[in-house]
Amino acid sequence: MSNSIFIIAHAPLAQALRDCALHVYPECAQSVIAIDVLPNAEPEETLVAARKALADVADEGVLVLTDIFGATPANVAQKLVAGSHAKLIAGVNLPMLFRTVCYRHEPLDALVARALTGGTQGVMQVAITAPQNQNQNRRTHDHNHRDHQQ
Repeated sequence: MSNSIFIIAHAPLAQALRDCALHVYPECAQSVIAIDVLPNAEPEETLVAARKALADVADEGVLVLTDIFGATPANVAQKLVAGSHAKLIAGVNLPMLFRTVCYRHEPLDALVARALTGGTQGVMQVAITAPQNQNQNRRTHDHNHRDHQQ
């Protein structure tokens, strides 16, 4: 059994995230579903569209990923998962999505934990140590001075 991953977010984020996932993991096309919520979309219409999109995967586990808690996509997603065994996570990012795609065969509760870990570990400050920031006057073979990157 494989869980489905349903992304519901402000347009064009949901489809863009799905496209990124399929770029790296093309075999997950049937498992990743996306609905973009347009700026003037009525929540009721969005809920109907979301239910239609999930109709084919009703027997499987579903992890719903949304962008911002409290916004229309998240509010619709909360209604969508109410009374079901689906799980909902707000704050989707690409590392989270990749992690869920990789582990979509795990039990749904384990998949939630993987998604949260992937999402948080994928956010980090990156030190800039690019060559353009290094001293241009230094000799190449200076053994007394070593560059250390972290």
